[in-house]
Amino acid sequence: MIPFRGQAEIAGRLELSHARRVLLVEAPRELEAIVLASSSEGQEVRSIEARAIRSVKETADFILIWQESRVGSRALFEAAVKRLEPGGSLWVVTALKKVSGPRTPAIHRLESGDLEKAFSKDGLRCDREARLSAWHVGYRFVYST
Repeated sequence: MIPFRGQAEIAGRLELSHARRVLLVEAPRELEAIVLASSSEGQEVRSIEARAIRSVKETADFILIWQESRVGSRALFEAAVKRLEPGGSLWVVTALKKVSGPRTPAIHRLESGDLEKAFSKDGLRCDREARLSAWHVGYRFVYST
């Protein structure tokens, strides 16, 4: 069980109300429930496992990837960027480096520098971060203007 912040707080920090199509990748069930409960009428929410991302044919203006480990992240990030609409936002949630609790050992955890390096070649830059739980932080990437 992940100690998430409140539903309204998470929805506000992620700016879920601005999204038309939401794609959640490897999101824990608790977070998926928060997003579904916060969604508005007409908002499309889809949740998939990371290995299924290549089967997604449509684009989304909001993609959230839950990825604590560096292992396998490169291919996942490349596939997600292909599915991100221009003007959309891509969130990557990872475990904080100096906390105990997440299942990924600290030495293998993704950090903001890893993410910035991964997305800079695609013209994405980090413009915001948000704590989602006591152990996890999300980094938002948007296209540079």
